[in-house]
Amino acid sequence: MTWIARLSRPGSAAASVPAADAGSDTRVRPVREVSGADDAAVRVRDLTVSFPTADGPVPAVAGVSLDLARSQITGLVGESGSGKSTLALTLLNAVPHPGRVDRGSVSIDGVGDVLALRGADLRKMRGAEVGYVFQASQNSLNPLKPIGKQLLDLGRSHRVPDLRALLSKARTLLDDMGMDAARVLVSYQHELSGGMRQRVGIAFALLLNAHVVILDEPTTALDMLTQASVLDIIRKVHATRRLTTLVISHDVGVIGDLADRMAVMYAGRIVEDGPTAQVLASPRHPYTRGLLTAMPRITGDIERAQPLPGRPPDLTSIPRQGCVFRPRCPLAAPGCEQAEPPVTVTGDHRFACFVAER
Repeated sequence: MTWIARLSRPGSAAASVPAADAGSDTRVRPVREVSGADDAAVRVRDLTVSFPTADGPVPAVAGVSLDLARSQITGLVGESGSGKSTLALTLLNAVPHPGRVDRGSVSIDGVGDVLALRGADLRKMRGAEVGYVFQASQNSLNPLKPIGKQLLDLGRSHRVPDLRALLSKARTLLDDMGMDAARVLVSYQHELSGGMRQRVGIAFALLLNAHVVILDEPTTALDMLTQASVLDIIRKVHATRRLTTLVISHDVGVIGDLADRMAVMYAGRIVEDGPTAQVLASPRHPYTRGLLTAMPRITGDIERAQPLPGRPPDLTSIPRQGCVFRPRCPLAAPGCEQAEPPVTVTGDHRFACFVAER
């Protein structure tokens, strides 16, 4: 991808991963305060989602506050186990059993408090207001029904009065995505390629005019050419419909190429977020720097790519006190084990690290 090549050129800002510089506009603020809140279509505040274990409840999402700005693409990046999908499912009030929301709120324009919705109101919100494209597209499609019948089932479940108009709209959507709609509608999911299934998933998410769309790992298991095609479709659909879009990925390259803003998640916490170009050019949190340093290069010195030390976060063994990243952090200091770092705000850029703040 062009972004990866640009990132890896000698002397590029993101490749060099500069040292932290507090700057004159740096100040510590409460975690709940999120810059850009006036322009947000989705507001997450102090959200904690936990799962029971033999040693007590373990938070998969811990005190997260995040805004999704209207008409922008927000990227959420982190290793597997960081809590990205749990956070996304909570935006649908669909925390998988036996998880539960311990505290916090999720507010969406046109919906209100998502976590208070039940029954028919909750079903209406899912699809009509918020569209979700699942990580394994083949697992979200019924293998026993052709795509057209599944679209009709979606319309019936939302009591769409004109199913013919719904199918006509689906044809237009699929054609706009570069597919043969007539063929796709009569096909079963196993007759479609991975890229085609992913586009069908996007069509399902948009069919009922959702204004917020969540894409969970939309390019996983796709080859590079298909990945580039899917990303182009996401850009086009987002721009033409002026959506509020959240893209979840473990691939920093995908987020860097696609998102206007990005948030970095580790062990259930948002450790850094801000405008994508700013975060990549001047990463403040050691975890963000580690993700960038670990990226494979297609130009330049391949030895510059270094893996992150340790293993991805295991929520049952992360520290219960202090900074959760400190066992893998090359900059860990004695104070990091005493308390979780507060959120530091530098302009439109936020990060949570004692060492970077100093």
